[in-house]
Amino acid sequence: MSVLTPLLLRGLTGLTRQLLLLCAQIDSKLPWEQLGTMDVTTGLTSCFLCFFLSSGWVLPHLETYKKQE
Repeated sequence: MSVLTPLLLRGLTGLTRQLLLLCAQIDSKLPWEQLGTMDVTTGLTSCFLCFFLSSGWVLPHLETYKKQE
């Protein structure tokens, strides 16, 4: 290990501590505007595409992935 390693780790922990304190000061409040139908539709569609299509590709090709070449 280098001599600088403890100094680097101490610097990282200080930065992490500052970020946590900054995040702790954020209050959650009600949104200023209600989500529209288009916003909800876009969000649900993107979740569907990201999660279900990727697993829909892997599961039919599972036997191909199991083969040792």
